[in-house]
Parts: sequence; structure tokens; C-alpha cells
Amino acid sequence: MQLLKTPRTHRRHFLQTSAAAGAATLLHRQSSPARAWEDDRRLEINKIKRTTVRLPYRTVPRRAMERELPHWRYVEVFHVHLKSGHSGIGETLLYYTWGVSDDKDVERCMGKNAAALMWDDSLGAGLQMALFDAVAKSLEVPIHRLLGEQRHERTPLSWWNIDMPPADMAAECREAYRQGYMSYKTKGRPWFDLWAQVAAVSEVVPESFKVDMDFNDTLRDADRAIPILLELEKNPRIDIYETPIPQSDVEGNRRICEATRVNVALHYGSPNPVIAASQKACDGFVIGGGASGLMQSASFAATADLPFWLQLVGTGITAAFSLHFGAVCSHATWPAVNCHQLYQHDLLKKTIVVTDGFAEIPTAPGLGYELDEAAIDHYRVTKPTERPNPPRLFEVSWPDGRRLFLASTDRVNFMLNAGNEEIIPFFTRGVQTRRIPNDGSDAWKQRFEKAQKQPFFE
Repeated sequence: MQLLKTPRTHRRHFLQTSAAAGAATLLHRQSSPARAWEDDRRLEINKIKRTTVRLPYRTVPRRAMERELPHWRYVEVFHVHLKSGHSGIGETLLYYTWGVSDDKDVERCMGKNAAALMWDDSLGAGLQMALFDAVAKSLEVPIHRLLGEQRHERTPLSWWNIDMPPADMAAECREAYRQGYMSYKTKGRPWFDLWAQVAAVSEVVPESFKVDMDFNDTLRDADRAIPILLELEKNPRIDIYETPIPQSDVEGNRRICEATRVNVALHYGSPNPVIAASQKACDGFVIGGGASGLMQSASFAATADLPFWLQLVGTGITAAFSLHFGAVCSHATWPAVNCHQLYQHDLLKKTIVVTDGFAEIPTAPGLGYELDEAAIDHYRVTKPTERPNPPRLFEVSWPDGRRLFLASTDRVNFMLNAGNEEIIPFFTRGVQTRRIPNDGSDAWKQRFEKAQKQPFFE
């Protein structure tokens, strides 16, 4: 198989491969059958506790997140207790995760050996995370010892926010840089001025601070994408383009890779990673999901000598879990995206410290971070029966006076998924988007009801 060109080297790359055999070695190091039976009993799950919390966003991201993702506030925290007396924590971001742990998953775990279950991705994010934490604590080792051989002492982290006005994006990059981050991931969208965003960021952070832009295929095709990408790449801060056009367009993505100096990242799995690598359709991957699938994907990336970033989204609990995969995955050398910076509280007693863009790999047993139980009590709520979807009305405006009104629908990322990219003019300068507060007037209600049926110009 012909593999991709050597990854660009302006970020650190490590060339060792990773393995996932540590757990078996640790769990079976005793040769006595009686001792093995005793370990089985000690790792038996005898209690699982679940608590839902509603976390407030920080001020700047709140303005953007309330547009399309107000439901990201809801987190279900898991406590898994073992007969040994050890317990592990995990979490599910209820309305955005690779897998939601439900009642049946909990029932399936009760009375079972936690080590025998922890690699089962079908259990969902919260349970799997808590199982790994509990088993690692019982063995008095950090989670990464269960995942494989440690490759890195530190791992890179990125600050994340959804698309937002230029002033807010600059404020977030400034705050990220102040806290030790050297990378910021955001969304590239036709309802914001990309050029104004990048210019605003350039005023507040040095050239060494990198910006990664996820287009979610809104650039549509290579012919329209390349001129915009080449213009943006003139700014040395622009570092990675994620999914600029549909990932299934292998030839179009290959053309973009050839045309730009900027790395191009595709979500692992589409197209087939062998095709993506052999056809040079990307410079690296976005990898996430459950532990088993993640490690398999990471193994392919190492074989193909392609970098990737870990994308495991949640609060500080998930971010801490992600650090352990960063420890053992040789090619997880692009900054990980965990999104925990969105919240006023990350649910940890001690937050993850980032220095020069990197966080230290935990060495304490389990996650290596303690849950702030007082915060759990403070933010505790009743678990919603369905995804919250408060009514929201927005105006997109252009310098020529056009105004487009859109309203929230029952779809996630409704501005992307309601066919709006055929309605909203392609990426242009001077475009702005704002939320129109509900003032209780008939005019607001009429506009909202009309926009819910179909976005309209006025």
C-alpha cells in the first residue's frame, strides 16, 4: 500500500506504535488459580450510581452555544463500585457522545467482573470510562497502563469553541493562550466572516498559536474550496483544515491536500482509511469513540505513519480520560479536542494544567483526577426525558442589506442540517449572525413560526 507523504513537522511527531495489552498482563500476573478467583471477586461490580448535572457555559461560549447546542449542558456522571471497595467515575454528555449508557447497559454490568467488561464499547461512554477508572484504581495503576505501553510523557490539547463572531473568537483565543494552550479549534461557517475572524485572532495571539478550522464539508467541492483555503493559509496561524468538503469526495480532498500547505484532517472511517491513506486524501485523522475502536483506529494511523487528534468530548472527566490515550497512542500528536473549556466548572477538584500547549500524563491510579462531589451536588438536576430545544430566532445579514431569518428546529446543528447551505450565500466577507432575543412581541413570534417552517429573506 502506498502511504501518505511524511506528515508536516511544525508540530511534534513521535514515530513509535502503540499496543493495548497492558490490562491482561496486570490482571493475570498471579499464577495461583485461587488468587485469580479472588481477583475476580474483588473486581465484581456491586453498585452503579448515576447523577445528571446541568452545567453553565462560560460567558463568551454561551452566546454561541445557545444558538445551536444548548443541550450540551447536560451530563450524566457514573460511579461504578467494586467489591474491593474501589470505585470509578465516568460521564456521558447526554446529547453528544459516541455512545449513551442506558438502563440496560447498567443491568448488564451488575455482578460482573469490571475488567471483563471495560473493553466493551457497546456499554457507552459513561460506563466504559468508569469501568476503566475502577479497575485501574484496584490495581493501583493509571488507566494508561491498561491501554498499552506509554509513549509520551505529555500530550497536546486544543481549546474548542463553535463558530462565533470575530470579537468573541479573538477573546477565546486570548484566554486559551493565557491558560497555556497553543491551539484553538473552531468551525468554518458561511454565516460568519472567516477573514474577519482570522484577522481578529491575529491581533491577540502570536504566530506560534495555531487555529484549526472544521468546515463540516460546507466548502462543498474542491473548485470552490481551494481559493478560500489558499487565501486563509496566508496567515501562519492557520494549521489544520478539517473536512473541508464531503469526505466521500476522495479526489477532491486529494486535490486540496496537494494545493495547500495546511494539514487536512478527515474523520477516521469515511472514506475507508486505507483509501484515504493510499489516495492521499488527507494528512491525518480525527479519532474518537469507544476504547476498543479508538485503539484499533490509532493502530492503523501508526501503521500508515499519519498523525491524528483525539476527539473525546465532555467535561474535565472526559478530558482526563483522553490524556491516557494520548499517553499510549504514538501518533496522537495533533492537539486533542475535549471541549471541557466550555463550562464554568469542569467537575474536577483540580483542573488540567496546560503548559506550552501540552498537559502532563497522569501518574496517579485511575484517571489521576478527583471528582468535585460538591459541584455534582450543586449542579444536580432531574434527567430530561428528551433533548431540550428552547425556541431560538436568528438573523444572518450581509453588507448589501440582505437579512435571512432562521429558527431552531428539532435537528441538532439545525443551521447545517435543514438544507440551509443552499439558502445561505457561499462564504463572503462582511456576513454577520446574531440571536434575536424573544421580547414576547407578536412580531417575534410571527418571524419565529415562519422561520421554523423555512428560512426566509426579509
